[in-house]
Amino acid sequence: MDNEDIILTLGALAQTTRLDVFRLLVRHEPNGLAAGEISRLLGVPHNTLSTHLGILSRSGLIRSKRYSRSIVYRAALERIRQMTLFLVSDCCGGNPEICAPVIADLIPCCPAKDNAHA
Repeated sequence: MDNEDIILTLGALAQTTRLDVFRLLVRHEPNGLAAGEISRLLGVPHNTLSTHLGILSRSGLIRSKRYSRSIVYRAALERIRQMTLFLVSDCCGGNPEICAPVIADLIPCCPAKDNAHA
């Protein structure tokens, strides 16, 4: 990732509806959501949503796959990983203990599933 990539990615998220769409898709990983369901959940007209989905797709933040008459969208989590690493790769001047709280804050968002109750 370089400066142009990061600007394209951040620019795609720098709008309320697109940020809402992306965050919604992150919550619905790994299955994703059909475009109509995204529109319904966010209360965004289909034609407006289509424009936003196109911008997010071109930035690499989401992917889509057609299933019969539906297009299902998913968050491209690898792109967020790349973006995050780009933004913090020079963090803390070689003092990893300073960055430890940032990493610790990210870990609880994806807790391991308890297989004992499966």
